[in-house]
Amino acid sequence: MNSIKQVPTRVKSRRTEANLGAEREHFDKQQLSSISKAINSTETPVKEKHARRIILGTHREKGAYTFWSYALGFPLASSSILSWKFCHVLHKVLRDGHRNVLQDCMRHHGSLVEVGKLWTHLHDRYGQLVALYTKLLCTKMEFHAKHSEIPPNLEVTDEVLERTAGTDINNVFQLTVEVFDYMDTELRLAETVIRQLNTSIAISTLTSGQCRLAPLIQVIQDCSHLYHFTVKLLFKLHACLPADTLQGHRDRFHDQFHSLKTFFNKARDMLYFKRLIQIPKLPDAPPNFLHAASLAKHVKPVVVIPDEDEPEQQDDDDDEPEPLIEVSDVSTSSLQTQPQLDIFDQAFGPPNGGFDDRDLQIESLKRDLELLRAELERVKAEAQRYITQLKSQINSLEAELEEQRAQKQRALVENEQLRMELEATRRRNAEHESLQTTFIEAEKRSQATEQRYNKLKEKHTELVASHAELLRKSADTVKMLSATQQTQEEVERTKQQLSFEVDRIKQEADMKLEEQKFEMDKLKRDLEEKLAEVMRIKATLQSSEKVSQMNSSMTALQAEKERLMRSVTEKEAELSSLRQAAQVQQSSLQQERERNSRELGELQSKLQEKTSLEDKMKQKLLEEQFALLQGTITEAESIIQDAAAKVDDPLHIRCTSSPDYLISRAEATLGSIDKVKKGHADYLSNMGDAGGLLRALTQFSHLAADTIINGSATAHMAPTDHADRLTENCRSCASQILDYLKDLKAKTTLQRADPASVRIIVQKILHLGQELRPKGMDIRQDELGDLVDKEMAATSAAIEEAVRRIDEMMNQARKDTSGIKLEVNERFVLFLDSVIYRLAKGDCREWEGESHCSSFRSKILCQKLSCRMGSHGDGVSSQL
Repeated sequence: MNSIKQVPTRVKSRRTEANLGAEREHFDKQQLSSISKAINSTETPVKEKHARRIILGTHREKGAYTFWSYALGFPLASSSILSWKFCHVLHKVLRDGHRNVLQDCMRHHGSLVEVGKLWTHLHDRYGQLVALYTKLLCTKMEFHAKHSEIPPNLEVTDEVLERTAGTDINNVFQLTVEVFDYMDTELRLAETVIRQLNTSIAISTLTSGQCRLAPLIQVIQDCSHLYHFTVKLLFKLHACLPADTLQGHRDRFHDQFHSLKTFFNKARDMLYFKRLIQIPKLPDAPPNFLHAASLAKHVKPVVVIPDEDEPEQQDDDDDEPEPLIEVSDVSTSSLQTQPQLDIFDQAFGPPNGGFDDRDLQIESLKRDLELLRAELERVKAEAQRYITQLKSQINSLEAELEEQRAQKQRALVENEQLRMELEATRRRNAEHESLQTTFIEAEKRSQATEQRYNKLKEKHTELVASHAELLRKSADTVKMLSATQQTQEEVERTKQQLSFEVDRIKQEADMKLEEQKFEMDKLKRDLEEKLAEVMRIKATLQSSEKVSQMNSSMTALQAEKERLMRSVTEKEAELSSLRQAAQVQQSSLQQERERNSRELGELQSKLQEKTSLEDKMKQKLLEEQFALLQGTITEAESIIQDAAAKVDDPLHIRCTSSPDYLISRAEATLGSIDKVKKGHADYLSNMGDAGGLLRALTQFSHLAADTIINGSATAHMAPTDHADRLTENCRSCASQILDYLKDLKAKTTLQRADPASVRIIVQKILHLGQELRPKGMDIRQDELGDLVDKEMAATSAAIEEAVRRIDEMMNQARKDTSGIKLEVNERFVLFLDSVIYRLAKGDCREWEGESHCSSFRSKILCQKLSCRMGSHGDGVSSQL
């Protein structure tokens, strides 16, 4: 009887499981079809019916498990359009899906962040949008996971918002900042989409434009609620905190208000949005949070999505629409409606009455039946317990199966990604090998050039040091030569004086000798006269008395003669000694003259050798300076050639740049051309020093290459006419620079090398960059010029006031002090004058070119201060 009673239950269970399996298979198939049709790499907007089926699927399974199990299989890293449409569908699922969708999406938050980081580093227009969209979705999920009272569609009442903010002012402040960040991500995505449409001159009726514009419908819905939240929270903050504390919040709200209003106005004018959404109008001015009464004037912006009049036409391959409610199993209901058969009658037949034993049997059978029923209930309870355990096991097994499926999907995705990465790695390896050889050769050339440059630099340093040493030695030699010449002149003067003294002594000795000879002759004559007289006396006088007298006179005369002879001998000895001293003096003078002449000859020979060596070193220095210049020019040519090659490089096509950056690079290149021209003139005037020209050429080559590369990158985003002209001018710029460097490299053409042609072509690139610049920048430049004029006028007035006060201080110091204290005060005042002069002069240089009026005023003030400082004398100024 047990087996007979359990037959319908088993049949019902099998039929129910079969129906559930078929229904689950049908649901999975339909979800896969809708997801694959909604998310693909075709540049068309996501169809509403596919997104609606995905959203209904989340409500049916009460989560987004099926959506993520299929979405993880998409190669999001290979297609930016596929990633963009995935983000769009995920945004719609978050907004309109089941409330458990947020929890399922938070499990894949890291994957979404990785996709955003990947497309951030890739230069692709859709890639930039995907990076911003992933950041928006991550911010959205984090915000709603933290504030679970606010659903992802942001449709809550003011009471729920008040309850979420709470009464703690710190929580209100933090919630306001998070809403600001939330709004910033929404507006940044919208502004980027609209800017790309303006740049590519796309219209909203094309599928490429609609593919970008479609997610902005959800952005408009989010922004309208976020704007209302921000207004409510700011009024609440102003009711509790002072106005100065919330100045930053008000400034940030004003910026968001103007951005949101601009976005709504631009979207309202697009034909694509007119039939899909009714965009609200924001007030002309933002609310005044300083007046609490302004809250009553605030009107919550409401976005209206109109119902579609015509039903969407189904595709040929679409499945049947999914039922919105579950329908009970027909077989089960039919089984329940059928009349239950009497199992007792089937077993024993109908009662025939009239027999007591039958009644007894009936009673006994009834008792047996009650026992059987109790046993049946116990069996049912045990079976129900087994069923519960089996169901839990089935659920765990199903969870494991789903996990295995997810792991299988992830493995397939990872396998596909690895296969693509392997192919990309192989291609990169092949490219890397070719590039590696080129890089090694370039590295070798660079190292050789750097070594040559270092060697030349070291030789240049050595030559400069030796040149300085030779200059010092030459100066010492000149000093020694001048000292030698002075010594020789002194020797000559001494020699002349000695010669004059010897001549004088000779003349004196000759005069004395003549006098002595004259005296000797006179004495001889006197002697002869005396002898003659003696003889006369001898002859005449015969007497003895006369003879004795004669003898005495002869004795006296003989003594006189001896005295005179001794004086003559002394005079001759003195004369001979004088002659010997003169000869010794003359020989010493001759030796000194010979020694001086030898030293002078040696010094002259050394001077000639040093002069010749210095000439050789100067010539060598000139040659090495020119060789260093040629090496620098060769390196500059390689830099320019590399930049010119990137203009036509297919890999460079994806690189883009802004006109503002191109203008800054072109202006810097023009400035470097002036430096090169000045360095060229300095080198021609002094070819022994090429440092200025080398530095100018190095800066010029890098800036010119940067201008060429950024000009080509800017051309990739410019209209066709401007792009062709800009690319052609970049090529012409490279060729003109190479011609100019070729002229600088040869000695024959070094004198006539002129960068005028390079300046003209760079100015053309600058003008094209200014033409590509967005309109409205001139107005900001004019406003900036006015601000500069005001600031310069205030600076000039302050400096003039400082000069006036310094004059008053100087006059007062002259009246009250004197002596050293007055001198100290004057020096201090002059120091202040010099400081103000330098400040005014630096101000003049800083603002020169920005505003003619300010620069002229600063120059006039500098001239006044320089005249004032010059009036105090050059002595004190030199001390300062």
